[in-house]
Amino acid sequence: MPFDASHGKDVVDLIAAVFVEYGMTFDPDDFDADLQDVHAHYLARGGIFAVLVDAGRVIGTVAALPRSDTTCEIKRLYLRPEYRGQRHGRRLMEHVLAWAAERRFHEAIAWSDVRLLTAHRVYERLGFAPIGERTLADIDRSREYGFRLALQGKGAGRSDASIR
Repeated sequence: MPFDASHGKDVVDLIAAVFVEYGMTFDPDDFDADLQDVHAHYLARGGIFAVLVDAGRVIGTVAALPRSDTTCEIKRLYLRPEYRGQRHGRRLMEHVLAWAAERRFHEAIAWSDVRLLTAHRVYERLGFAPIGERTLADIDRSREYGFRLALQGKGAGRSDASIR
């Protein structure tokens, strides 16, 4: 489902918990400040921020932003640990890829911390190819792997009504 202001605390709590789980520093006042105003950072800039909800609680997130007329960047793919391995990550990705295809982006890119191996497998299963590595200017000097998927002429997946 689309992000709503009522999801704000759950989104922050979910992502902060994943950071703790993987030994990363969550910095809501600086590097992760996009989560303090999802509407301004994502929606008002032509992007998307979607949540997956179970029993009224946010259990997953995914977002994307246009980077050019032809490229969007997928961001904030996170799931609560007890929901992993049940295709929810794939459903979130299919949802955001359908959004990208509807807007006629030619490619989607994603950067993912080197520690998030499950996310990397989701990207690879969806056909993303590696594009490199980078080091962020965050507190941890995190290393990330980049992934790219060509969208032109490919089925980008289906949109699932439960995560719109």
